[in-house]
Amino acid sequence: MSTLLSHRHRVRPVALLRLFLGILLPLLVVGLVAEDLLEGQSFAWETPFLLALHSHATPLLNQVALFFTTVGGVTVIAPISAVILVVLWLRGHRLAAFWGLGVAGAAGLNVAMKLLMHRSRPELWPRLVQEHDASFPSGHSMYSAAFVTALILLAWRTPYRWLVLGLGVAFSGLVGFSRLYLGVHYPTDVLCGWLTGAAWVLGVYGVLRPFAPEHGKESTA
Repeated sequence: MSTLLSHRHRVRPVALLRLFLGILLPLLVVGLVAEDLLEGQSFAWETPFLLALHSHATPLLNQVALFFTTVGGVTVIAPISAVILVVLWLRGHRLAAFWGLGVAGAAGLNVAMKLLMHRSRPELWPRLVQEHDASFPSGHSMYSAAFVTALILLAWRTPYRWLVLGLGVAFSGLVGFSRLYLGVHYPTDVLCGWLTGAAWVLGVYGVLRPFAPEHGKESTA
């Protein structure tokens, strides 16, 4: 009995690393940025960065940015997420609960954070897309990061994990870049969207442990 308990409560290095690098450190960064914004401070480098980025605008890049801002939005990610939810439900309710709470929960958290922060969007040039809600954190960055992080965790035990990791990170990165290029977000909006979305899903994963055996030992993932 004591052996079983010691195994069950053994601290796993992978879990500690995931907790620190994947959850605590990102949320610390988000908290520090949010604190400055709530105190009315701004980040002087953000406007010059956006203007420099906009100086390289071309019609081709416009179309690329519009494409990724469309596929990275809730109107595309939500239906795909719903299909994945149904597939996972057929495989196991715990997997479906992880997916639903991870991805849909990130969307709900984003709405709450926008209402709390109420940061105005940048108005630096005539924009190709119009957004009317708050700027912080970027919803597109947060949705895509949550979606990709959940996919990576689901694929981690399969031979496709590195492919999913590479494509997923590239996809979420391009979605965030598109929001900066189009001038609808500040860099800290995008950064904190990525960090919050990933941290939220990793937290849900740690709580629900969707791959844990039904009886006996804990999962080592």
